[in-house]
Amino acid sequence: MVFAPGQRWISNAEPELGLGTVLRLEGRSVQVLFAKSGVLRHYAAHAAPLVRAEFRVGQKISGNGHSFTIERIETHQGLLHYYSGSHTLTEGELDDVQSLSQADERLLSGRLDRADRFDFRMEALLRRAAARRSPDYGLAAARIDLIPHQLRVAEIAASRRPPRVLLADEVGLGKTIEAGMVLARLLAAGRVERVLVLLPEPLVYQWFVELLRRFNLQFSIFDEERCESIELGGDGRNPFEDEQLVITDIGFLAGNAKRADQVSAAGWDLIIVDEAHHLAWTPEGASREYALVERLAEVTPGVILLTATPEQLGRTGHFARLRLLDPARYHDLARYVAEADGYLALSAIAAKLGDGIALDAAEKDALRERLGDDASSRVLLDRLDGNPEIASALLDALIDRHGTGRVMFRNRRAVVGGFPQRVADIRTLDAADLSEDERQRLLTEFLSDIQQPPTLHEYDYTTDPRLPWLTGLLEQYPRDKFLLICRSQAKVLALEEAVRTKTGINLARFHEGLSIVHRDRNAAYFADPEGARLLICSEIGSEGRNFQFAHHLILWDIPLDPDLLEQRIGRLDRIGQKHDIQLHAAAFAGSAQQVLLRWYQEGLDALHVSPADGRELYKRFGPDLAERAATHAIEGTDPDQEIDSLIAETRAAHEELSRLVHSGRDRLLELASAREARDEHLRHALAAGDADLEWEDFILRLFEQFGVEHEETGPRTCVLNPEYLSTEGFPGLKDGPQQVTFDRATALAREDLPLLRADHPMVVGALDLLLEGEQGNAAFLVDDFLPPRTVLLEAVYVLECIAQRSLGVERFLPALPLRTVVDTKLQSRDAFRANPVSVQKAADRAVDFNRYRKFLAQLVPPMLERSETVAQALADREIAAAMAQVSTVLGNEIARLTALRAVNPGVREDEITALETELAALRDAIPRARPRLDAVRFVCSQDFLSMR
Repeated sequence: MVFAPGQRWISNAEPELGLGTVLRLEGRSVQVLFAKSGVLRHYAAHAAPLVRAEFRVGQKISGNGHSFTIERIETHQGLLHYYSGSHTLTEGELDDVQSLSQADERLLSGRLDRADRFDFRMEALLRRAAARRSPDYGLAAARIDLIPHQLRVAEIAASRRPPRVLLADEVGLGKTIEAGMVLARLLAAGRVERVLVLLPEPLVYQWFVELLRRFNLQFSIFDEERCESIELGGDGRNPFEDEQLVITDIGFLAGNAKRADQVSAAGWDLIIVDEAHHLAWTPEGASREYALVERLAEVTPGVILLTATPEQLGRTGHFARLRLLDPARYHDLARYVAEADGYLALSAIAAKLGDGIALDAAEKDALRERLGDDASSRVLLDRLDGNPEIASALLDALIDRHGTGRVMFRNRRAVVGGFPQRVADIRTLDAADLSEDERQRLLTEFLSDIQQPPTLHEYDYTTDPRLPWLTGLLEQYPRDKFLLICRSQAKVLALEEAVRTKTGINLARFHEGLSIVHRDRNAAYFADPEGARLLICSEIGSEGRNFQFAHHLILWDIPLDPDLLEQRIGRLDRIGQKHDIQLHAAAFAGSAQQVLLRWYQEGLDALHVSPADGRELYKRFGPDLAERAATHAIEGTDPDQEIDSLIAETRAAHEELSRLVHSGRDRLLELASAREARDEHLRHALAAGDADLEWEDFILRLFEQFGVEHEETGPRTCVLNPEYLSTEGFPGLKDGPQQVTFDRATALAREDLPLLRADHPMVVGALDLLLEGEQGNAAFLVDDFLPPRTVLLEAVYVLECIAQRSLGVERFLPALPLRTVVDTKLQSRDAFRANPVSVQKAADRAVDFNRYRKFLAQLVPPMLERSETVAQALADREIAAAMAQVSTVLGNEIARLTALRAVNPGVREDEITALETELAALRDAIPRARPRLDAVRFVCSQDFLSMR
């Protein structure tokens, strides 16, 4: 490719952007502006997905307010100049929307495809348009279960303009999945392009894998080494501008002023911050991490914070998180506390309304005061008297007034339901026969485990005194699968060797030292009913994985942090688990491990329920617990009154905190988390896609167009074989055959199998290859079922709206195929459909096309001209329908938020302004949509072949 400023190019990957203009060349990159859609792209010059917008003599072009048919073309200094009589247009003066199809030229020159490929191209256009219009586009191929509360949160948060929300579900309810769904939907809709994910260092790799494996999103991990490597290029670039999707350690940035300045200046559309409760703030000052996020939040439209810490366990910290999202609304801590107390008082009233319990006079007075001068709600209150419909309406009115409900989502395990029971199998092993060396090794292992990260240590478990307990456990349940999680990779390798030596069971390992592909294979081996019975995982290696097809978890060691223990149990304790979770742990009497087990079992009851206060209890008692456990093991005192006292203190604190969390539950907030998306458009769209077997058939036929064959290996599962692949540009098969599935349950159980849907990168790439190329865009068909002397021209136009991607115009008007059929009398014959038998026979019918070229040269141009008129009329109808839908959908939402703002200070003015701006921009862009010719098929009766 030879680029020059002013040239016009088209993006193969994003043709909807319209014509782009080369602005400048910078080293080995080229900068292209797609002015109509407001997008600026940087490409590597040697591998840019671009094609030159070159028009030929006889084509119509437009620019500078007039259009003409090209008569002559010249090139001057790398730029094309088009001439028609006295008119001249340089390529830089061309309008951004032009008809680029060469389908008619291919037809007239006899460069034809099979008739069935024309039909397939039309089907592909229709299916692509339907997929991009669907509310699940961007999430259909995501490896997610259809869990109602997660889908509701994603649907609501993704609809905010911009999304500035706090995801605060209880542990185990899937905040990471919710954030990923919001992100994937926003990216697919074009509402965000540059995303920054800030995490504590131990979570960086977990999020990277989660976004890649679950959502097909390829992020780049940034650290100091990567930044320095980019800067070595010497072009002075901000390293954080090198990629669009970035994951990084928040501590790395907060501790480096230069990198903090760079990341703040890089410009982001959305930032996501996990473990947001670690961002320390008080009225007197803030941590470096908090200051960094605050600085970013001030200049970034979208902000998503994640935390599982209940509000009642730290009002100041909770306020600090809210002020990051809406500093204008949350600027005074004392005012916020008073407001929160008011909502808690209403929480009991909300619970009564929801349960159909009558309100007393004081509660009615409190409700009347909260409703203010809302006359209609006051009338409802006077007519309440146990009427469930009125109670529901009053509850809606209360939720409308809940300010925090606009920025915060909190779901609880008890309300969501669907979780299994936890059954603890705790064994205290007799320490009488332990040697002093074995006691010392147990203590050393404990001290290594409680470090963050664990200290480097070599393990040999072949003679470990706990091994008989482990092998006996495996023999006790000979048909069941076991997941064993331990602290480090070194332990995984040592345990694997010991178990292989002592038993003959099939096992697999899973740790951070393995490649992603190797981990996938081992996980698939464990998932296979005939595969491994035992999977040995490290702490990091198991993060984010779903192993709920098993229900036995072996805790070889116990982490000191309750959140880590909950993360381990969460591999099996998930919504949809069909069995009770069997938790197996063993420790020698008098060991430090036994103290830790007792603390969890007797102090937190964490082996039976998920404690909401685990982090707070760890902060209070963790350091003391570690010290006392080690001392207890060294001194060998049994029983130890100090240990008993510590456990009793923990139990008392746990009961008090649990009462605080329960009594301080904001039921209005919980109800608000589920209310806005009560129609559940997203869930219904995903469920419909799962049941649509026609899409499955289409995708396989699509791949066959490029020589990709498939072989069924199970229900809705097959292997794609690229042996006869016809193009190197086909995505996803560079490493050879790939097993895939169309079944969501299989994809959830087998993370090595992609879930193929319309928005999977492999399907999107194949569709782009087909529709950007010429395949099927010119065909000739003899239809034996047509009346004699019948000639038709079947044409497909694509109605395209060139607009900024952030507008999400495809919700209302995707690139839509418009089909026209005209006869030689230039009459519309839209009812015509090619006979399938004739289409099938056409592949075997030899036609000497050269005999008929002169007839086509006479017939096609006027028929095509008439087709354009018909297509424009169809386009006008589609444009009018899209305009009506835009006005209805966005107009209703603006009206709803405007009314809601009158009673709810949590509705930001900029939300309404953003919607009004979006509505105005769509009303301007959609009427400018124009149909372009995409494909033509000449159809004739059999007697046409006898013409001379």
